[in-house]
Amino acid sequence: MKLKLNSTLFKKKTFKQTSQGNFSSKPNSVVWKRLRKNPLAVVSMCVIVLFTLVAILGYAITPDKTPYANEQHLELAIKKPGFKVQMLKVYDREEVKTNFFENMLFGTPSSTTNIPIYKYSVKDDILTYETFTGDNSNEGEVKSLKKGTKYEIEEKHYLLGTDKYGRCLLSQLMIGTRVSLSVGFIAIIIAIFIGVTLGAIAGYFGGKVDNVIMWFINVIWSIPTILLVIAITFALGKGFWQVFVAVGLTMWVDIARMVRGQVMSLKEQEFVLAGKALGFSNSRIIIKHILPNVVGAVTVVIASNFATAILQEAGLSFLGLGVQPPIPSWGSMIKENYGYIILDAAYMAIIPGVAIMLLVLSFFMLGSGLRQAMEVKQ
Repeated sequence: MKLKLNSTLFKKKTFKQTSQGNFSSKPNSVVWKRLRKNPLAVVSMCVIVLFTLVAILGYAITPDKTPYANEQHLELAIKKPGFKVQMLKVYDREEVKTNFFENMLFGTPSSTTNIPIYKYSVKDDILTYETFTGDNSNEGEVKSLKKGTKYEIEEKHYLLGTDKYGRCLLSQLMIGTRVSLSVGFIAIIIAIFIGVTLGAIAGYFGGKVDNVIMWFINVIWSIPTILLVIAITFALGKGFWQVFVAVGLTMWVDIARMVRGQVMSLKEQEFVLAGKALGFSNSRIIIKHILPNVVGAVTVVIASNFATAILQEAGLSFLGLGVQPPIPSWGSMIKENYGYIILDAAYMAIIPGVAIMLLVLSFFMLGSGLRQAMEVKQ
């Protein structure tokens, strides 16, 4: 009976701590109301949601639905935004059947040979057309399709123009959104796992354990982030998944230091001492009673680290150490097109740069809004 009474008292103290503790334990409804009053945070959330929807829907909404949005037409290279051309689609391949989700995630190989043309005419069921070679007609080669060939002619629009390979710049940009958000998401998961684990152990146990972990943290902290990422990339190799690991292994230090400080403060609270008196294991006290009070602080750090991960991925791709062609990436798009900045096609590098800026700024503003919304007014 006495043990049951103590457990009840412990639960009351725990509730008191989680309801009056640091800003991380504010009720969700109160935090949400405060966040909605911050116009910059609301706009930032809308931008992030928009980019996330584009990344999830992927090939289902891109103009170029081929894998990696990699349909190339060299004769259409470096066309201005709003460019349109007649496209002859000749059905000369076996159609690859995919369901909606497969098409959304991986794209669908084209079942047609697409030929840009100036003009065409049909006589006796035979299509005669002039191939597109530039901005002036009557310079292309005149060809005819065999009678009975299945074809279709449509007008294709390039809202953001084309790159130097004649690929749809808008499709490349949209699929690049998936790469940037994926790198940020996976990298943050890796960073949270390592940072929270080491920070909680160091802050809770203290002493020699804390000294060893802090020494390791300071060593990693002293190495320039970009150099560490490049070294890890060289060790793991270049590729899509390697970027996730490389960025994630360099972002846990901030989280570990923050969690350590929070845990060192919380472990002296009455609800922790009561848990020890009741004989709860250290792991139970840390996981069930201390870490829930750190969630808010971790959330704020995650928002800023997400933005940092996007910047690091873009930087690695720009240096050629990130995702490799033909996978589109905002950083690789800037690398391929930065030479056109001094020409009349600067938009080819500016557009992905603006996309990076918008997404990174949105995460920083959201993190700032969360910090203000979770702050306890004494």
